[in-house]
Amino acid sequence: MEPELKKLYKEKLRDALQKQLALKNVHEVPRLEKIVVNCSIGSQGERKQAIEDATNEVMAITGQKPMTTFSKKAIASFKLRAGEAVGVKVTLRGNKMYDFLMRLVKTAMPRIRDFRGVAPRAFDGRGNYTLGIADQSIFPEIELDKVKRSLGFDVTFVTSTDNDDHARELLRALGMPFRKRMAQQKKPGEQGGAGSEGAEEAAA
Repeated sequence: MEPELKKLYKEKLRDALQKQLALKNVHEVPRLEKIVVNCSIGSQGERKQAIEDATNEVMAITGQKPMTTFSKKAIASFKLRAGEAVGVKVTLRGNKMYDFLMRLVKTAMPRIRDFRGVAPRAFDGRGNYTLGIADQSIFPEIELDKVKRSLGFDVTFVTSTDNDDHARELLRALGMPFRKRMAQQKKPGEQGGAGSEGAEEAAA
């Protein structure tokens, strides 16, 4: 069955984005190509067990078995040898990609304490956006009583455009809760609280 978010993009969001971005050809409309989830175990002890835990939890979160990543060179200060396992990575495409994005923005992110949205400027200049997740426990697929260690990971959204502004509008349309700044200027004599900007909630 086609994911709800994918169906929404094809039936409504694509045409809306074409009009919003003033694009002449529908093939110019930005689209999400893949999502890469990368988890590094860093300098955690019991490296072999940490890799196994990371593999199991990333698989539970994404629904796809990740591949193990290895160090390219030795770093003595980190007690790291060349060719040693340092993390896991999974690349999601198609239906699994849209399913993961839906669960991320609708279920996982709202579980973050004091969540006010994600940074709108974390693009790489080529239309790709990387989001850092500090703790895997925000995903309901993770059983808290079985968590042995805290595992942070990066989620990279790769789009079909090299325009950061177009990519931002694509992700916003797909539900990414970017933080907003105050767009309206204060009226003469109007006082704004020091935390007024930070108190704004991100649009879902």
